[in-house]
Formats: sequence, C-alpha cells, structure tokens
Amino acid sequence: MPPTPDRQPHGSPGADRLAAIRSARPFLSLLAALSLLLAAAAPALAQSAAPARHYFPPKGEWERRSPAEVGMDPALVDSAVAYAIANETSWPHNLRRALEESSLTANEWGELIGPVKDRGGPAGVIVKDGYIVAEWGDVERADMTFSIAKSYLATTAGLALDRGLIRSLDDRVADYMPPEDDGFASAHNAPITWRMLLQQTSEWEGTLWGKPDKADRRRGQDRELQAPGTFWEYNDVRVNRTALSLLRVWRRPLPEVLEELVMDPIGASDTWEWHGYHNSYVEVDGRRVQSVSGGGHWGGGFFISTLDHARFGYLHLRRGVWDGKRILSERWIQEATTPSELNPRYGLMWWLNTDRRQYRSAPESSFFALGAGNNVIWVDPDHDLVVVVRWIEGRAVDGFIARVLQAVRAPATSDAAVTSDAAAASDAAATSDAGAASDAVAPTAAASTSDTVARTAAAAR
Repeated sequence: MPPTPDRQPHGSPGADRLAAIRSARPFLSLLAALSLLLAAAAPALAQSAAPARHYFPPKGEWERRSPAEVGMDPALVDSAVAYAIANETSWPHNLRRALEESSLTANEWGELIGPVKDRGGPAGVIVKDGYIVAEWGDVERADMTFSIAKSYLATTAGLALDRGLIRSLDDRVADYMPPEDDGFASAHNAPITWRMLLQQTSEWEGTLWGKPDKADRRRGQDRELQAPGTFWEYNDVRVNRTALSLLRVWRRPLPEVLEELVMDPIGASDTWEWHGYHNSYVEVDGRRVQSVSGGGHWGGGFFISTLDHARFGYLHLRRGVWDGKRILSERWIQEATTPSELNPRYGLMWWLNTDRRQYRSAPESSFFALGAGNNVIWVDPDHDLVVVVRWIEGRAVDGFIARVLQAVRAPATSDAAVTSDAAAASDAAATSDAGAASDAVAPTAAASTSDTVARTAAAAR
C-alpha cells in the first residue's frame, strides 16, 4: 500500500532526520547545561572584566598609599619632595610687602584694594591613581593662590554654559548685560564674546574698580589696542571684568555658585575664601553683592588649601565627574583645555602644554592652573596624576615635574639619586616662565606668539 500522507516509510528523508535528532539529544542537553552555567556566571565575568572604579575621597578624608603601592619609586618620590622644599620661592612670607614691591603695582594704579595674607612655607601633594602618595608642608593651610583663581573663575563660566545661562561661548557678552551695566556698550567693546574674555583675547577697554585696563597691559602700557579677538594679553582688569559679567549672568555671588555646584560636591573643606575688593560691590536684585577678583596682585582673590586645590584638580582629571556624579560637562572640559589660536599654551583660563612648550618635562596632554609665587595645580592624564606644589621658584617647576615623572617610570629598586636626563636638563635650562606668565613679579609677555602674529591673526571663534 502506498504510504499515507502523515507517515513516512523507513529510509525516507523524514525518518533520517528523526533518527539524527534522537542521536544528538545527549549533545544538545550538554550544550543547554553549559549555556545555563555561562548565564549564571555572566554577571561575575562582566564585573571582573569591567575597569576598576576610581577612588574619590570623602569630605575630610583622603586615603594614603605608599608610592610602591601605585607603582612609584619611594626614594625618587622623596627626592622630588626634597627638591620642591629646597627650591622655595624667594618671595617673602609678608605678601603685602612682596606685592608693594612688585613691578605689577609700580604705577599710579598700584594701590592694594583687597585683603592680603602672609604666605606659609613650601607645601604640596602628589596624587596618583586617586590616592595621596606624598605630601609636605601644611596642606590644610588656606593661602593666597593668585592667578589660580582664574581657573576657578572659568569653572563658573562652564557651569553657566552647562545650564544654558550662557547659550554659546561665541555669543556677545553685551547681549547678556542688564541695562545698568554699560561695560560693553562702546563700539570697541561691543563685539567681545565670552570666548574672547576666557581666552584673554578680548582687548576690553575701560576702568573697573578704579583700575583702567592699561594698568595691567603687560605687552605695552601705551600700545594701541587691537580689535577684540586678534591679540592675546594677560590682563587682570579684563579678568575682573569677566568675573563681573558672570555675576550679572548668575545674579548671585560667584563664591556661592562655586560652593554649591562644585566645592561641596567634591568634598572641599570649609576654609577656602574667594575675595573681591573693598570697592567691588554691585547691586543685584536689591542685594549688595561683591564681585570677586581673578588674581591677587591688588589683593583679594582665592585663599585655599593645598588639599582643596588637589580635589579641584582631581575633578578635572576625571573629566568633570565625581564619584559617579557629573559636575562639569565633558563639553566644558574639552573647551577649557583646547589651545587658543593666538596662544596655543592657553585654553579657557587654563594653561596648556602644547608642543611641551610650557613645561618640557611634562606630557603634552598635561594642563595647569598657575599662580604667582609660584602656585601650581598640575593635571597629568597620561600618568593619572594630580600634583599641587606651592611656593616654589618658577625656574624649578620643570625640574620638579621631571623628578615626579622619573619616580613614576622608574623601577621600584632604583637608586635614590636623581640621574635622569630629563631632570638634569631641566635644571640646566631652568626655562620655566610660567610664573611670570601667570601673574608673577615681572610684567613680561607670556604669549608664545609674537606681537606681529597676534596683531594679524584671525579673530577668535
């Protein structure tokens, strides 16, 4: 009889398939069991494969580790610290006297109008992989920090950008000012953008808090002003105009903004202070508010501890994230550390190491907050380092950097003597001019570009 449609004779293709399936059942059962085991193990495998979570110090605490625990040579770390202490700045502890004798105040507008505090001794901290591996001096003492204040000031601009209070860095500042503020009303000042203020290419002209912009024209007090965005000059009057402009945008004191949105979230102490001048008060919504300064050579500015500086630097090392919380946007960190056209060593009030021209011993990816005296926050993403060094001679900063990096690279059994070519070369050259560039005694031009280049460069974005 012919087979019925729903039955297949032995030897037909359907029967062969059925036999193959039956014979494969033990193997399929084994595969199923393995799949279940892999599924159960997947979370553990994923956890072990994921990168280790970064350590973030809680408020009032910071875990210490030995240099060897983070792959640094203990003897060479000690050598770097000893070098920093041995090269203490020549500035007197009496900073009022230092400022009164400074060339930056040696003109008719040089009167100190903000608070001044005597400095402490050499101090610093080395943070590797998030852990403190070395510290020296009084790291909890809140000292003046001069132009490092500019990097904190820029941060309040970044916070405003992140929240849409500033729509674009290339917007005209004039469009954000209230009617009572005519600081950008002139034909010369009207084109100035936020980017120009933060890159120090604004060429803003005017008088603020009794100081005309020419009081701090370090590239020629009586030179002819250029069009905004075509000339780079380090100028504290214009930086203070930036601070006032940001106060107008926030409509609240900038120290209050910084405390709430940055310093408290990163666990900073309660000892830091941000001062303006005795005459830098304005009225905001019926409230008398002090506009702060972005430097200290007329007094005022940022008074802060070494450890708090380290927290601020560590926030930037972690690209604006603190313990899983986004404090500053990645966009802002990128903007702040992008070289400007007119001075590739300068971003948005952060110093950069483009072509290793700021400090030749540091990686090109490094960036710095710098202040006179010298005060340094060094952020080194290549080596997962944040280093704060205070009251060190400017010419010794590069040699200190070389020694720290030698300790990172050296084997754990190396000799304590510093023999690296980088350290020796940096000692011989003593080429660090960052101190002068960042508010030091001599009013030298910090821009690496020549006057000719600066005058003919294309306008900033």
